[in-house]
Amino acid sequence: MNFEQVKKTTGSFLFQNYSREEICFQKGHREYLYDLDGNEFLDLVAGIAVNVLGHCHPAIVDEVCLQAKKLVHVSNLYHVREQAELAEMLSSITPSSLNVSLFVNSGTEANEAALKLAVKYTGRSRFVAAKNSFHGRTAGSLSATGQPKYHSGFEPLIIPGFDFVEYGNCEHLKSAVNSDTAALVLEPIQGEGGIVVPSLEFMKTARDVCDERGALLILDEVQTAFGRTGKMFAFEHYGIVPDVMTLAKALGGGFPIGALMTSSNISKVFVPGSHGSTFGGNPFVCAIAKSVLSTIVAEGLVVRSAEMGRMWMSQLLSIPNENGAVRDIRGKGLMIGIEMGDEAKRLQKHAFQNRVLVNVCAGGVVRLLPPLIIGQSSTKRFSDLLTSFVSASS
Repeated sequence: MNFEQVKKTTGSFLFQNYSREEICFQKGHREYLYDLDGNEFLDLVAGIAVNVLGHCHPAIVDEVCLQAKKLVHVSNLYHVREQAELAEMLSSITPSSLNVSLFVNSGTEANEAALKLAVKYTGRSRFVAAKNSFHGRTAGSLSATGQPKYHSGFEPLIIPGFDFVEYGNCEHLKSAVNSDTAALVLEPIQGEGGIVVPSLEFMKTARDVCDERGALLILDEVQTAFGRTGKMFAFEHYGIVPDVMTLAKALGGGFPIGALMTSSNISKVFVPGSHGSTFGGNPFVCAIAKSVLSTIVAEGLVVRSAEMGRMWMSQLLSIPNENGAVRDIRGKGLMIGIEMGDEAKRLQKHAFQNRVLVNVCAGGVVRLLPPLIIGQSSTKRFSDLLTSFVSASS
C-alpha cells in the first residue's frame, strides 16, 4: 500500500479514536524513522518513551529471532523460565523492598493491578491521586487519572473512591490521606500532564504521610523508569522508596509488557485467583525485556541519559527568548518539556515539516522523549530548529 491507500483503509476499517499525523513509517534505525517514500525523520517521541534503545537495536532484533524459534507463549498455568529470570533481574536493580514482580501487558494493566493490591492489602476503600495526572484509560486507572477530559462520557465507569490533590501541594496531601486511604497514587514526574517535576519536599511528604496513616505509596513509573530521567527509576531523585511501583513502556523496548513490583509481604495477599493475565509474562516478551535491561546496563544508558539531558537542557535554556515564546523548560534526563502555550502546536508542525517528530501534551507543552541512544548531532538539530522558530516568531 502507498500512503493514500493506508489512509483510506485506516478510515474504513479502524476505529477513529486516534488523531494521527499525516504519515506512515516503514522502518527505523537508531533515532530515525523512514516513511513509505524513504524520507528520514528524527524521532524525538520514541513511541511515547518506549523505544529507549532506538529502532531495531541489534540486541532486540537478535533476541526476537532467537526466542521466536524456541517458545512464544504457554500461559501462566505453568512455570515460565524467562519470566522468573526477568523478575530476578528486576529485583537486582531495585531496592530490597521491591523484590517481587507481577507481569502484565501494559502500564494501564499494571496500575489496575496495583489498585486491587492496595485494597486487598489494606482493607480500605479510598484512594488519593493528583490532579493533572495520567494513569491509563481502563476503568480503575482512568478513575485515578486526574484530568476530567479523559472522564467525559465515561462517568458510569468512574470509581467514586478517589480524592484528588494539587500535585506539589504538601498541605493538600496531609489533609487528604487518612485512615480510609488504601493508597496514594502518584507519578514521580507527571508526563502526560506536561512534564511537571515535583519538589523534593512534596515527594518526601508523600512518603511520610503514607507511613503515618498506614496507606501504601504507589508510584507510577510507567513513563519515567529505566533511565529516562537520568536515574534507573525516577523515585531515586527524591531519596524515597515506594511500597508499590508500576512499570511498562521502556521495559519491552517496543514490545507490550507491564509490571507491578512490591515487597514479598505485600504480594502475599494476591493468592491464586486474585489476579491474572493470559499473555502477561509470556516467554517471548520476557526474553526481550531481559535483553533491553541488559543493554541499558551494558551501554551505560542511565548515566548517558543524565549527561545528555544536562547538555541538551543547557542548549535549550541558552536559546534567546526575547518574545517569550518559550514560557518554561523543565524536566530530568531525557524527559524534557518546553512550555509554549498556543505556539507548541505551531512548533510541532514546523518540526514535522523539517522531518523532526515531537509530541505536544497538556495543551501547550512540547514533550521530548527521545531514545536514550540519541546522538549529540540529533539534539543539536532540534535545538537549532527551536532557535530558528523562536527567532522567526519575534
